[in-house]
Amino acid sequence: MSAPPPFPARNAPKAPPPRLRTWVGLLIPALLLLAALIALGTWQLQRKAWKEQLIATLDERLAAPPGALPPPATWSSIDRDENEYRRIVFTGIFDDSKEALVYAAASAFRPDVSGPGYWVFTPARLPDGSVVMVNRGFVPQDLANPSTRPGGHLTGPIAITGTLRWPDARSWFAPSNDPAHNLWFLRDPAAIAAAKGLNEDSGRIAPFYVEQEAPVPPGGFPRPGKLEVRLRNEHLQYVVTWYGLAFVLVVVFAVWALSAGRGPRREDSGSAQDKTPPSL
Repeated sequence: MSAPPPFPARNAPKAPPPRLRTWVGLLIPALLLLAALIALGTWQLQRKAWKEQLIATLDERLAAPPGALPPPATWSSIDRDENEYRRIVFTGIFDDSKEALVYAAASAFRPDVSGPGYWVFTPARLPDGSVVMVNRGFVPQDLANPSTRPGGHLTGPIAITGTLRWPDARSWFAPSNDPAHNLWFLRDPAAIAAAKGLNEDSGRIAPFYVEQEAPVPPGGFPRPGKLEVRLRNEHLQYVVTWYGLAFVLVVVFAVWALSAGRGPRREDSGSAQDKTPPSL
């Protein structure tokens, strides 16, 4: 007769208690992530209000009839926020011998311009000797040389209608200007005036420039144009995205926390065998 199987020793180590699935340890990280998502959504909501106000202001200024050019005596203290994108009209004489070519990137205000080319910046002298740089308009790349633009010169005092603009801010990716080849990558009237020797004159140099919309030269180029507001406003979809992610986080975490609190979960693969009584 075979011997009965031995009973387990009384002092044998007991199986470890089942580990509970807990959500408390993840509560703080989840709250931090939730706060970040809500902050991003709120920031985009503020950006949306700012962009809508900006578009409304630009629409109002660009639709208004042109006013007078700010007097040169006020140029040193002129407020950019109060005057940029205002339409003006003034009389000046173009100095085409000192025009500058500024590389024309895509513009949200000139949807009629496409393809490689340049903005033609030309100084316009006022009756008192002061100088305003004028963006006379766009020329394609093959018309960069003034000799290829017959009928593009306007002589004598000209009534110029346009919009006040301020210089571009230099970014990390903007190439350096090349005054030796008359090529510029920023619309910067002060830098252009200095390179052309206009600072040596006794007249003032305007801190702004004028985007010309009229008159159109007989030859058609440089091609001026009236500015249009075509700014992108996609902040609403960003608001929905960030707030939506915050809502999803709350729902997922709540469902997971409720399911975790219903009872212990055994993770040891051998736990079922531990409950099996020894055979006699």
